Amino acid sequence: MNEQSVKDIWNAFTKIQRNAPNFDEVDVWAFGDAPDHADGLAKLVLEGKKTATSSSYRNYLADGDSLPERGLHNIILNSYGEAVAIIVTTDVEIVPYHEVTEEHAYLEGEGDLSLHYWQEVHEAFFSRELKRIGEEFSGEIPVVCERFELVYKSKSN
Repeated sequence: MNEQSVKDIWNAFTKIQRNAPNFDEVDVWAFGDAPDHADGLAKLVLEGKKTATSSSYRNYLADGDSLPERGLHNIILNSYGEAVAIIVTTDVEIVPYHEVTEEHAYLEGEGDLSLHYWQEVHEAFFSRELKRIGEEFSGEIPVVCERFELVYKSKSN
């Protein structure tokens, strides 16, 4: 992570957003599990095409990470660890994989925006993530479906 770029984007944001939370309440992360995912998905956010994401609930538990909550500010990184955007979580729902909706798939902004595409890509993604913690994918796994709003773009974008 490029700590200076993270500090820079947060300082710029807090100059225009006076009621921003303290920095220690902010999550800093990149999308996906590969550099091309981080860049491609961040680009969709910056273009306003991606306003939702999903992750494996079981991985949150295994990693000891807090679940996202409404109002959470997130600094999004590219594949170089540079801060490119700030998003705010607007809604979080945990549902079984097979109950993720077409609307959620559309809001994720990926591929042809269909639920079929979302399932194809995310089954592979969740399988990799679950394997990392010694679990296997099934259509019943709990999925954290998160919606968000883009509130700030890095000046370099």
